[in-house]
Amino acid sequence: MNGAAVLAHQGGWDEMLMVAGPVLVLVALLAVAHRRAHRPAAAAEPGTPEPGAGDPG
Repeated sequence: MNGAAVLAHQGGWDEMLMVAGPVLVLVALLAVAHRRAHRPAAAAEPGTPEPGAGDPG
């Protein structure tokens, strides 16, 4: 077995990172979106109008 074959295939850990990295990014983005979507409207500061409320102009 030559050195090039050993360097080219490293047991699959590098291929696993190429898949797991983007999957973890998507999971993190979905978690943030889920948390923001289910945040209660009462969590805003008192006295501040909610988005979309007010005179349309």
